[in-house]
Amino acid sequence: MFGVSHAETKPMTMDAAEVWARACAANPYVWIIEVAGQFIGQIKLHSVNAQDRRASMAIAVYDPQQLGMGFGSEAIRLLLHHAFTQLNLHRIGIRVLAYNERATRAYQKCGFIVERRERETAFVDGVRQDGLMMGILSRELQYHGR
Repeated sequence: MFGVSHAETKPMTMDAAEVWARACAANPYVWIIEVAGQFIGQIKLHSVNAQDRRASMAIAVYDPQQLGMGFGSEAIRLLLHHAFTQLNLHRIGIRVLAYNERATRAYQKCGFIVERRERETAFVDGVRQDGLMMGILSRELQYHGR
């Protein structure tokens, strides 16, 4: 959820949630994060480029009570393993707001490296924010033994 203002987020209607869930189910690169039978978030690959063997990743844990429990990191490790071993991708990238230290630490724990900083790339809650571009290569995941 890169660069989303809290004021812009609104609860979904049941109909909108059903449309969203069907779209997720139809996309082979979207996975639901579920804990004890409860939906807590999603993780996905996008901008998949088979020729270059690269993609971008996005993750969102929607239940604040589940943050810091390791569920996001576990989902990332599973996605990376699938992307590198089953989809034969070489590189996965992710964008994160620079102030989101929790997410940055989680990505680094999974092997991502900060590759560059984008100054004032997002406008969030009335403030311009820097973003970080992070990436991991298939050989780096293997090196970390994950």
